[in-house]
Amino acid sequence: MFERILVANRGEIALRVIRACHELGVDAVIAYSEADRDSLPVRMADEAICIGPAAPARSYLHIPSIISAAEMTGCDAIHPGYGFLSENPYIAEIYDKVGVTFIGPTTEAIQSMADKVMARKVMRDAGLPIIPGTEEALTGADQARLVADEIGYPLLMKAVGGGGGRGMRVVNSADELIEAYNVAKSEASLAFGNPNVYLERYLLRPRHIEVQVLADKHGNVVHLGTRDCSLQRRHQKIVEEAPAPGLSPRTLEQIGAAAVKGSAAIGYTTVGTFEFLLDERGDFYFIEMNTRIQVEHGITELITGIDLVKWQIRVAAGERLSFGQKDITFRGHAVECRINAEDVTRNFLPAGGLIELYLPPGGPGVRVDSHLYSGYTAPSNYDSLLGKIMTWGQDRAEAVNRMRRALLETVIVGIPTTIPFHEEIMADERFVNGDVHTGLVTDWLAEQAATREAEAITAGRL
Repeated sequence: MFERILVANRGEIALRVIRACHELGVDAVIAYSEADRDSLPVRMADEAICIGPAAPARSYLHIPSIISAAEMTGCDAIHPGYGFLSENPYIAEIYDKVGVTFIGPTTEAIQSMADKVMARKVMRDAGLPIIPGTEEALTGADQARLVADEIGYPLLMKAVGGGGGRGMRVVNSADELIEAYNVAKSEASLAFGNPNVYLERYLLRPRHIEVQVLADKHGNVVHLGTRDCSLQRRHQKIVEEAPAPGLSPRTLEQIGAAAVKGSAAIGYTTVGTFEFLLDERGDFYFIEMNTRIQVEHGITELITGIDLVKWQIRVAAGERLSFGQKDITFRGHAVECRINAEDVTRNFLPAGGLIELYLPPGGPGVRVDSHLYSGYTAPSNYDSLLGKIMTWGQDRAEAVNRMRRALLETVIVGIPTTIPFHEEIMADERFVNGDVHTGLVTDWLAEQAATREAEAITAGRL
């Protein structure tokens, strides 16, 4: 086992890793930016070292500063959390050259999945079902037209090096194609430093289903069930649940086996997530793999009792999994709401600032992963995620009811949050009945806007 781990991240995931380190008897050192000097991870770590100013390019994304921090504090491993450098295809190799272990997959595994076109090829060759689309990055607008005519509309324009919904555009007709192509390329270049894009068929009303995998360095691979991440806004997940409701036993078996097969095909080690789209007929298609710990990993932990972050560290240290697929049992249901610092009334505008009062929910079946405390100033330099409220129940109904109760108990004073939005979603009949798909939140927001407009007309305000 490692002696000291540098946590090269911030916020709730940094705190989550620090806690896992402490439970394993490992010292945790936090690498922080000047904007996070007063953060809870800095207070909870065994040692803290500043790696630069607020700008991520000069701190959390600055590899020389992170390596120097590890060397100065005597760390023998680095945990990247999620985001930032966690899926940089060269980071594992760079850390290895300076004698520090990267707590994550190999360079080769990250590279094969970081390029979305390559990932499609690799998984297709491994026998996983793939959505029809281009086999290579598009070479220009003319090729985009030819491919679009062949596949048919609607289409999804996606960044080759993309993620998080950036560099992604739905194309409903030939009239929209060129603008979507240009915008997607521009977004991809700015977000990922790679302007290449590709096309795939756009599925109407699909569900977004994930499968959590865990693999050690001794050839053992298991999956830890499914998560439904269909509730999204601008391709960003906002509500997740585990297991994915309503899947047939046959689909569950097939999709889990596909994820294990895909992991083995690239010699994968550590935790990872296979993402699939499920169409209305119940057919599923591989879309990408995330080679890191996921934001929503906690709900899988709630239904399996397996600590994914601790196993991520153990596997990196060379330990063998102490269980096989047949040993994994699934108990109950879990729901997660991502609480963001966003003003719902202003089109979810991010809003950092001073948190005057923070009271998290509690009680049976409630887990909160958050770095908040009263008096903390949430910086506006980074992602707006403040934390995650997770609830567990014997069944889905109990988990959802507990989430409603937990949301009502939560107090965050000083900045706007998405809690009111989540309260309404938890009460929506479609969500309650499990009738979810990736367009549900967009539909719901449009309905809310139409209702407000009608009320304004009735009241004479319009």
